[in-house]
Amino acid sequence: MLNIVLFGPPGAGKGTQSENLIKKYGLLHIATGDLFRKHLGEGTELGKLAKSYMNAGNLVPDEVVIGMVEDKIKLNLDAKGFIFDGFPRTVNQAEALDVMMKKNGLIISGMIELEVPNDELKKRIKERAKVSGRVDDQDEDKINNRLKVYAEETLPVAGYYKQIEKYAKINGVGSINDIFGQIDTVVKAY
Repeated sequence: MLNIVLFGPPGAGKGTQSENLIKKYGLLHIATGDLFRKHLGEGTELGKLAKSYMNAGNLVPDEVVIGMVEDKIKLNLDAKGFIFDGFPRTVNQAEALDVMMKKNGLIISGMIELEVPNDELKKRIKERAKVSGRVDDQDEDKINNRLKVYAEETLPVAGYYKQIEKYAKINGVGSINDIFGQIDTVVKAY
């Protein structure tokens, strides 16, 4: 079973390349934003718990996020594999993901980081804003803050996967097909 963490800052192309991986390998896409919306919308116990933290203006704790991910995996153990998009966001989440995967007889095949310079990220995010209408993609200060938070809080996750020798870096600048070709070469080695 192929289980990939697709990693990179906002605007790196994770969503686009996730779609390509899903088409080619039949993987199930797991994005925490989608899981939050599902659990909140359905009023599940995990959704209610997440909502209580969000309503108080707090981050949802790792164990709640992991619970949502594990729920999705358990319901889809017959999948060809999973692609994790935007998750894990912290080293604690990466460690918990490994424990949870092992508990379900699975492993992470590897992490693929899309590396893109900040000036290119800002350009892409602003371009995406024109199409998506996302407010957080339109404001320069919000974009800068998202990139800062990524660098400070999320980027250390790459170090975790380097330590356990499940890390590959891809140049995320170029044509979508060229970038996917690089990703596909890495995936074929898994």
